[in-house]
Amino acid sequence: MNEDRFEFGKNWKNYAKDVEDEHIRIAEQSLIEALSPEQFKGKTFLDIGSGSGLFSLVATRLGATVFSFDYDIDSVECTQAIKDRFAPNSDWSIEQGSILDEEYLSKIEKADIVYSWGVLHSTGNMYKAFHNISTLVKPQGHLFISIYNNQGSKVTRYWLGIKKEYVNGNEDVRSKLLKKALHELWGRTFTDDFFDTGDPLKSWNEYKKYRGMSAYHDLVDWVGGLPYEVATRKEVTTYFRKKNFELVWQKPNNGTGCNEYLFRKVDK
Repeated sequence: MNEDRFEFGKNWKNYAKDVEDEHIRIAEQSLIEALSPEQFKGKTFLDIGSGSGLFSLVATRLGATVFSFDYDIDSVECTQAIKDRFAPNSDWSIEQGSILDEEYLSKIEKADIVYSWGVLHSTGNMYKAFHNISTLVKPQGHLFISIYNNQGSKVTRYWLGIKKEYVNGNEDVRSKLLKKALHELWGRTFTDDFFDTGDPLKSWNEYKKYRGMSAYHDLVDWVGGLPYEVATRKEVTTYFRKKNFELVWQKPNNGTGCNEYLFRKVDK
């Protein structure tokens, strides 16, 4: 294991074992919140940092030709397993590759929709990743990304320290850090749910309604997720505006999660 990098793919493999049709349906609903189903039909969809492969699966089911790649070989294998299980005959290619590898990217065709959820801030060079991804979108095409919200240097330093400790820690250290984060991030929700509904785990158990994800696996991803960078909404929108992208949709997050952005590449 690289001591400076979380093993994202192993976490996704653990999550993907439990993926069912309901997860896929919910993931589809989250994707078409920003892009209509008609925008996928007959289009090319490039999934950068495919992770579990769930959203590549959704795109191919919506009628897109899909190309997925991920730096983490376990994520590549996880994506392949999702394809083999749910869409074995689809027009969907999967490779290992890095958004920071310009030689690799030069061989990839530009796509109508470029999707990279929660990835670019975990590359170790976020702004280089921003530049590289901007070159992969066709004119009038769409770029759909999510980036960790910048809550200020104090909060960023705190979570960066947690992530470094987790990645370099043994199983006992990791368990303690997960419990600590669970208390900090979910404690208030557990309490509110208990008083509101009598079930302290209501929101935890219903978490999959958000993008079809798992509360536990997203918690592990957050606590261990290294490399780790953040950006304000203004920083992200300003950067891509200078690259001739216009913002057409966004979903803000004022906490530790991701701001979501859908840009359209303006043909100039």
